[in-house]
Amino acid sequence: MIGTIINTALILLGTALGLLLRRGIPERVRTALMSAMGLATVLIGLKGAMGTNDTLCVILCLAFGGALGSALNLELRLEHFGNRIEKHLGNGKEQGSIAKGFVTATLVYCVGAMAIVGSISSALQGDHSTLIAKGIIDGLTAIVFTSTLGIGVGLSAFSVLIYQGLIAILAMWVSPILTPQVITEMSAVGGLLIAAIGLNLIYDKHIPVGNLLPAIFFPIAYVPLAALFG
Repeated sequence: MIGTIINTALILLGTALGLLLRRGIPERVRTALMSAMGLATVLIGLKGAMGTNDTLCVILCLAFGGALGSALNLELRLEHFGNRIEKHLGNGKEQGSIAKGFVTATLVYCVGAMAIVGSISSALQGDHSTLIAKGIIDGLTAIVFTSTLGIGVGLSAFSVLIYQGLIAILAMWVSPILTPQVITEMSAVGGLLIAAIGLNLIYDKHIPVGNLLPAIFFPIAYVPLAALFG
């Protein structure tokens, strides 16, 4: 849990710095920063997606994961949770941004193999380097995100704490099934979701990334089945 705690603390630190910088950033600069972060997020996502060794795996996982997530209405649940937080914490100036900041940052910080592999390494081997590296990246991202989206970004730190903490607790049972092939395809699926988040930031679109979240875990079933049936 030490790695996860450090990761969480760095996100909160980045949020605090972003709030301080936000006051002196003109609106046009914030808009440019949002576009820049969107482009960077797309690049990070595509680099992860290009690592796949099985395009069919990515397609099927997205299809089945999207169907499951839509049936569970995960996107709407995330938004409702963010809106409840906003209702309690929001003020006139922040209205409309707390929920967006929380949902966007939560997806960016939790989607991807670093969160999963780093949590397992931290729990089983005492190696916190992956999560510390992730925390530095998340913290720097939080500075820019907070300068444009506001304090909602900081609330995502608690999503990271819960998500990575649960993985760390379950590490002993999860690690045997996360073979290099599975991690590669999880990273590829997660990369496409990160790219979709970037497109949402650039074009202010609403690709329902929350509904696609289960797709990240489908390679756990697909890879061994594909190996079994050749």
